Amino acid sequence: MIIEWTLASKEDYWKNIEYLENNWSEKEVLNFINKVDYSLHLLSKGNLIFTRSDYIDVYKMVIIKQITLYFSTENETIYLLRFWNNHQDLNTFKLK
Repeated sequence: MIIEWTLASKEDYWKNIEYLENNWSEKEVLNFINKVDYSLHLLSKGNLIFTRSDYIDVYKMVIIKQITLYFSTENETIYLLRFWNNHQDLNTFKLK
């Protein structure tokens, strides 16, 4: 399967890395990057079942306990929608 990043997912990803760089150690930054890479590898295999979100045709996957990846699939493509920090206000959550 092909993985496509949306603009929002790219922004979320880099904001999370920036936060970790400013507030944690390099070890945590690398841990987050490695977990994202591993999770995307699992997604690309296409044979896993994930939790449906409250949005139609959108699934979620916990990357680390603080960050949840929201994604959708269409044909052979996985669209990464958001890397949502679970400590944020859900009232501000938007997929696009």
